[in-house]
Amino acid sequence: LSLFRLTMKRLFSTSHSSVDPKEIKKFQLLAHKWWDEEGEYSALHSMNDIRVPFIRDTLLNMSSNYHLGSPLSGVKILDVGCGGGLLSEPLGRLGASVTGIDPLEDNIRTADQHKSFDPVLAKRIQYKSGSLEEIVEESMETFDVIVASEVVEHVADLEMFIKCCSQVLKPEGSLFITTINKTQLSYILGIVVAEKIIGIVPEGTHEWEKFVPPEELERLLESNGFSVKTVNGMLYNPLSGSWSWMESTSVNYAMHAVKSGAQGHTSPTDSLSEMESEQPSATAGTTL
Repeated sequence: LSLFRLTMKRLFSTSHSSVDPKEIKKFQLLAHKWWDEEGEYSALHSMNDIRVPFIRDTLLNMSSNYHLGSPLSGVKILDVGCGGGLLSEPLGRLGASVTGIDPLEDNIRTADQHKSFDPVLAKRIQYKSGSLEEIVEESMETFDVIVASEVVEHVADLEMFIKCCSQVLKPEGSLFITTINKTQLSYILGIVVAEKIIGIVPEGTHEWEKFVPPEELERLLESNGFSVKTVNGMLYNPLSGSWSWMESTSVNYAMHAVKSGAQGHTSPTDSLSEMESEQPSATAGTTL
């Protein structure tokens, strides 16, 4: 295992990180504003109305045992780029055990302070300041679910980010991503209208060059041992401030992918190599 750690350290040394320093500076100024529902993050608050049920219902459909009132009880979730905890908290309320990570210490301070008002959440959620690479390096911990909502359009190296997700996700584990497509329409709505005209997003938040088309994200996931299950278009209505699902993925979209169960070489867990020795067939993961 120590050899694995050493290899991971070399692979993900901080000299080559998925964290973009320019992005950190951008969000630093807004760290105290996360829980202002009328403020800069209002669209993320209302996005919970559709992204939380999407995560919950997808997981419930994959599982046969759940507790009423606490449907995600026992599910270990890593919320990558958790910001002030806008998504970590509702997932914690559903019973999940949530680890929220963010490279910006001020975001973690805000998230920690907010969860402390609720003793139940204080127990269920832990926040850490740092990068995904550091989680890979330090913990060897694996999660049932990883959520990266409105994050991949800010990372410095998307393929490396996906590889890191795979490293800390259990075989058959779920990865949920929401992000913005790279289209003319997304430039007009996501940057010109959202940032410059109606100001629902602070100017300079997004760079169109870093937006990710669903086809590209799907290709990267599939080539790194994931199977993409769902791609849904999302629509934001700035007049009502609400989100809804739509057919078209031309602006915002949500994706659910599952890590292959037969991918022993990417998992840091010993239990997987034991499972493989019992089930050497290539379909090991599908027999669960």
